[in-house]
Amino acid sequence: MTAPRSLALPFAVCCLGVALFSVMDAAMKGLSLSIGLFDALFWRAVAGSLLGLALMLLTRQRWPNRAVLRLHMLRGTVVAAMASLFFWALMRMPLAEAIALSFVAPLVALYLAALLLKERIGRQAIGASLLGLVGVAVILSGRLRGDYDADALLGAGAVLVSAVLFAWNLILQRQQAQLASPIEVAFFQHVVMLGVFALFAGAVQRMPVVPQAESWALVVLSATLAFTSLAALAWAYARAEAQVLIPVEYTAFLWAAIIGWLVFGDRLTLTTVVGALLIVVGCLIASRTGPADPPHVEPSVA
Repeated sequence: MTAPRSLALPFAVCCLGVALFSVMDAAMKGLSLSIGLFDALFWRAVAGSLLGLALMLLTRQRWPNRAVLRLHMLRGTVVAAMASLFFWALMRMPLAEAIALSFVAPLVALYLAALLLKERIGRQAIGASLLGLVGVAVILSGRLRGDYDADALLGAGAVLVSAVLFAWNLILQRQQAQLASPIEVAFFQHVVMLGVFALFAGAVQRMPVVPQAESWALVVLSATLAFTSLAALAWAYARAEAQVLIPVEYTAFLWAAIIGWLVFGDRLTLTTVVGALLIVVGCLIASRTGPADPPHVEPSVA
């Protein structure tokens, strides 16, 4: 039995968005280690904002109303804090390990979807998320040996705080996707993040340093991947319930394991393979969840 036709395409597009985000994580880790976290985040936001502006003008996107603009500002601020914590941790931990820890977010988001979006949580969606978490636990059992140094422990704590923000971000993403086009969503997220980082720079009197020529390729790559994945996820979340798509976030570990092996020399272990298989099975179960009536989403944001 396959996913209902109405859900198959959004599910596939969501998988693509998560994969692109995983590649972006690796690019941002390399960029952050090269030029520093703040400069990496700032210049990625600049590049993403310029790309978004060009697409907004080219496609003649409308300007959002006040309620939608508040939603854009809220999510952009949440993502700025989330990304800062996550990439700070990523500089101190293996890519796959950090992403594995972040997988507490989809389970939190599943219940936030019921609370904030009034979605009915089906048994299959709950089972899929729990199965995915079992896969994460298997992976962590082979990686977490109690031999972290203090810096890596701080990184793990940063990932967990980031994961809570990520869960909120997933819910905001669902609300945002129903009220704005994918290009608008991606554009305003980059613009708001750029504003947050600019305010931070002013507060600490720390001007961004222009990267060297060799770093600009990673800046442009990171911004392009982030923008494209944001647009893909916005498109998918506008067409399927959060409880169907949230378990797809678990596939990020598959990409992190592959990229970590290819780029950073991380060794693939048996526990990694077993855990990854459990995650894939969980996502396949989620893809078979039947469609439900679209939830009523208020355009206002508290």
